[in-house]
Amino acid sequence: MAKGKHLLIDCRNVSRELLLNDKLVLDVMARAATKAGSTVISQMRYKFGYDSPPGFTAIVMLDESHCSAHCYADLGLMAMDVFTCGKTNPRDVLKYIREELDLGDVTVSEVERFTEEHDMIEQFQPVSMMKRIA
Repeated sequence: MAKGKHLLIDCRNVSRELLLNDKLVLDVMARAATKAGSTVISQMRYKFGYDSPPGFTAIVMLDESHCSAHCYADLGLMAMDVFTCGKTNPRDVLKYIREELDLGDVTVSEVERFTEEHDMIEQFQPVSMMKRIA
């Protein structure tokens, strides 16, 4: 049993148009989290490209944790996190995001957070607890 589940989502071959649309991605993450049963507390976004390569970071803070996206527009890459605790399933949040956005080629890893296992070796090797789900 774990206190939460954390999806680490790597998106490749994402359209440049989407990777420059921070407002759309932020809005979709908030809608998806709400649809999955989470409570949105706050939202913020920051667009890069003035003194750095183009892209953005967007964060939706949830009562149940967070959703985030960080983009590399020139490379066609977006890294997303969906971390939830309680009754909200992060896979549902991702499913609703994918209903609205073409995330390109997606790889998902899931990490259980704060497991009830007391094996200290496991606690210091979180990679061993990761499993691919897509």
